[in-house]
Amino acid sequence: MKRIFLFQSIIFVLGVLTITSACTKKEIMQVPGTVTKTSFGLMPDSTQVNLYTLVNRSGITMKVTNYGGIITSLMVPDKNGNPADIVLGYDSLSGYLKATPYFGALIGRYGNRLAKGKFTLDGTEYILAQNDGPNHLHGGVIGYDKVVWEAEDFKTDSAVGLKLHYLSKDGEEGYPGNLDITVTYTLSDNNTLTFDYTATTDKATPVNLTQHSYFNLAGSGDVKSHELMIAASKYNVVDSTLIPTGELRDVKGSPFDFTTVKPIGKDLVAAGGKPIGYDHNFILDTKSINDLAVRVVEPTSGRIMEVYTDQPGVQFYSGNFLDGTITAKGGNVINQYNGFCLETQHFPDSPNQPEFPSTILKPGEKYHTTTIYKFSAK
Repeated sequence: MKRIFLFQSIIFVLGVLTITSACTKKEIMQVPGTVTKTSFGLMPDSTQVNLYTLVNRSGITMKVTNYGGIITSLMVPDKNGNPADIVLGYDSLSGYLKATPYFGALIGRYGNRLAKGKFTLDGTEYILAQNDGPNHLHGGVIGYDKVVWEAEDFKTDSAVGLKLHYLSKDGEEGYPGNLDITVTYTLSDNNTLTFDYTATTDKATPVNLTQHSYFNLAGSGDVKSHELMIAASKYNVVDSTLIPTGELRDVKGSPFDFTTVKPIGKDLVAAGGKPIGYDHNFILDTKSINDLAVRVVEPTSGRIMEVYTDQPGVQFYSGNFLDGTITAKGGNVINQYNGFCLETQHFPDSPNQPEFPSTILKPGEKYHTTTIYKFSAK
């Protein structure tokens, strides 16, 4: 009788363990073609911040928080079908609330730099924060990367996505006009990630929105062996503070020539800079969003990233300022060249350089721009 009871007890325990295991698997399983919303923590003022997990039907999982529109994770399969997280970031909200190099974030009102933190528009001089040496960078002290956006997730027959909305008020960070912004992230089943930016204003204002994810298609290590092509025959020459001098220089025969594929690390030293590396706007030769602007291949994993955009430029940043002082996801220390950025954009300092394409949005006009990242592996 005791043996029967013991046997029944063992069966019961095994059954509980099986049920528990099944529940655990169900909880962590990501269902293709879905968006899941979970809590990502609280802001210092107790505002709720959420994390949205987007899963397409082709093996990509992306996590985005409505704090700064930040892409916290992007799991992409390699040539053997094995996924790895290809963007840099933190495990929790607390990491992003600290000083951060804009990991994964939406950038605005003006992406990139404005010389001496000021510009003049319609006869009025506007003074902005000098948060990058003598210059203004990525929207200021509290740019769009540091605010909580309204968020609404969505699904279609072939994609999942997140629509983000923010009203940037007149005078915020020194900029004129109430800027009403909607940014949509769409992850399709054919492994494209589309960023669609729209905005309107009630007062003339410069606008230059972009996305600042740091990529590493290997999932770890440095990116120097990544093979890069940029369809740009010219780039903006910059001064010692990374402000364009106004010269548009031909890339041919220089370290800035990526018109034919070469490893990112090949000409890093020759590119110069302090610290050494690339942090330059490349002037795209593309005519429309249908033209390939950038292609990156990681040879070992076989992962490929292609960029299509209707913007006139792309800032290629090779992670020069990453210096080993940041501990990111999984306790990993982020060192120099551990990630690269491809920020599609208008030229830096355009409001102060009238010969550059205009970035001024006026009342009655609509700002609308689109960038597509396409992922594959072979």
